[in-house]
Amino acid sequence: MPKPQQISLMRIYTDEAAMHGDETVVTTIIARARTYGLRGGTVLKGIMGFSSSSIIHERHAFGIGDNPPVVIEIIDARARLEDFYTQLDDLRGIGLVSLEQVDVLNRAAEQK
Repeated sequence: MPKPQQISLMRIYTDEAAMHGDETVVTTIIARARTYGLRGGTVLKGIMGFSSSSIIHERHAFGIGDNPPVVIEIIDARARLEDFYTQLDDLRGIGLVSLEQVDVLNRAAEQK
């Protein structure tokens, strides 16, 4: 088993309906992360959630009024993630952003 590599994971909480101009905040963040050269990103769509505003974000039957929560996970070195975060200042609709250390076992993380 390879020795775990310690890198960081940033989680950005938003909702599917958050927009930045003509595209979703999710699309904007993933595109910027890729352009910035971060190691990888994944978008996770939730079923239901709420934030400090107490607004419940959820998926509805038949898609009417849908606004499910979304979590964007991005992985890289902590310093690079902290710097990347400053690139998101112009975006509205971003909720909580967390940063934590993770141990990566997959060798694909070593490629950059």
